[in-house]
Amino acid sequence: MSELFVGLMTGTSLDGIDAVIVDLAAEAPKLIASLGAPLSPELRQQLFQLQAPSEDELHLAQIAANSHSRACAEVVLALLKQAGLQTTDIVAIGNHGQTIRHRPELRYTLQIGNHAMLAEYTGITVVGDFRSRDVAAGGQGAPLVPAFHQALFAKPNSNRVVVNIGGIANLSHLAANGDVIGFDSGPGNVLLDAWMLQHNARHYDANGDWAATGTVLPDLLTQMQAEPFFTLPAPKSTGRDLFHLAWLSQHLTGRTDAPADVQATLCELTAWSIATAIKQQGTPDEVYVCGGGVHNAHLMHRLAAYLPRQVQSTQALGVDPDWVEAFAFAWLAQRCILGLTANLPAVTGARGKRVLGAIWPA
Repeated sequence: MSELFVGLMTGTSLDGIDAVIVDLAAEAPKLIASLGAPLSPELRQQLFQLQAPSEDELHLAQIAANSHSRACAEVVLALLKQAGLQTTDIVAIGNHGQTIRHRPELRYTLQIGNHAMLAEYTGITVVGDFRSRDVAAGGQGAPLVPAFHQALFAKPNSNRVVVNIGGIANLSHLAANGDVIGFDSGPGNVLLDAWMLQHNARHYDANGDWAATGTVLPDLLTQMQAEPFFTLPAPKSTGRDLFHLAWLSQHLTGRTDAPADVQATLCELTAWSIATAIKQQGTPDEVYVCGGGVHNAHLMHRLAAYLPRQVQSTQALGVDPDWVEAFAFAWLAQRCILGLTANLPAVTGARGKRVLGAIWPA
């Protein structure tokens, strides 16, 4: 008998809504259907505006949360139609929401999204607010996907690393003995996308083609590598609160570098920071990548140059790299519905295992 859940993810890149339907009845979860939809220019602008303090931001945040939930509902209903399913076929929606602040050192993280409205629009139970309980227990509230990576990708007698390259990059070290270490390594696409938008009015550097035309600036790279976050021990997590255009501008003060060379250097920074984080935990047997960054051919090439092992997409493990994070939030929703813990204290730093999420019944 099937047990169908919907997973929704809108990440730091603010590029769109990823939605999946997964069957979690069997020991091996199965992806049933998937759909991606870009954020409307209006919603994208609303969410960008909330990445920094502004006047009347409480009001703006609620308006954006409502818009976000309407957009999510439209994607869910379109996905159900595509799959030939009814709302009554779905146990629950796992909705990550949109992160607009992540300050675990101040004991809070904020992902907006009107979960009650999403339940009302779809007629499906919604599970959301996955991160706050871990933060309340002294954890980072991120990354949450290593527990899912362990459930889906761990292999006995093999040391695997799964890297998710979204706006921020995070890693899951799945040790052969069953131990899991996971943390954010630093910027994924967030600086690359911001620089691309500023200079080319496009939201991302397709295939890394623009970065590939530039030359890495060694002195700028060294300067950015000195960011203290990179040497912090795990558990650690980050976001747009640290890595944003103002952070980059500080490093570019007084410089007149060609924009393409800066893009090449940002790409190198992402590849270096991921590879350094991997090697800090020893030499893995296998490295798999998921998230939007997997489509940046230049970034993948530079990452592979730093590592002694072949770097592959999670497609090699039978899971499309575009849907891994949305898949994870469907899995997290099931854990919450069943009252099962879903955080890994060794990853987040929480005082113990906790049931994550809150439930808005249909």
